[in-house]
Amino acid sequence: MRDRRETWTTDEFGSSHEGAVGVLLADGTVPSPVYFDIGSGSEGQSVSEWSIYDGTLRAPRATAVRAVCSCGWTGSAYPLDWDEIGDRDLEDAASGTADQCTRDWDAHTVQVAESALPVPESVTTLLEQLREEIEKLGKSSPLAAVRAVRRLEIVAMDVGYRAAHDARADATDEQAASALGLNERAARTLLARLGGWHPYL
Repeated sequence: MRDRRETWTTDEFGSSHEGAVGVLLADGTVPSPVYFDIGSGSEGQSVSEWSIYDGTLRAPRATAVRAVCSCGWTGSAYPLDWDEIGDRDLEDAASGTADQCTRDWDAHTVQVAESALPVPESVTTLLEQLREEIEKLGKSSPLAAVRAVRRLEIVAMDVGYRAAHDARADATDEQAASALGLNERAARTLLARLGGWHPYL
């Protein structure tokens, strides 16, 4: 059962770099999710949202928060001043600190993008121009824009198929993941989807 908490992703990197506000306790450890039994025979709920760790409802009190990412990266820890927080709701009292965690994770994803295999500027420029032109077309003729997107899908499927097969022959899963800024499972799944094979064959 996956625990509930607010997470962030980017369109390009998806769950390979899923971010959230993480919590630290006084001894520097990360607390376990808090389990709530909702009764009536229903399955309970496991929650690890940072704001639940306020020392009530069986949850330990957090002493700091930081950005965390599914890739294992962690940001700087920001102490929580409970003398200042007092009896206020933690989510409201420390919202500015949580926002800083979001910005830290944003900076992390920028670093991920910069460390991935670069796309030539000429291609990036063409993609941006194409997006702008299709958006402009959509304002005057939505159906023409839909047709343009469909043709773009066909082109992407065609060139993606060949590129995926060539990449599979040239690179290991680890090399593909590093180049694409993804974890190995996501890289393998992406290449399989583009190349038309099962990801575990």
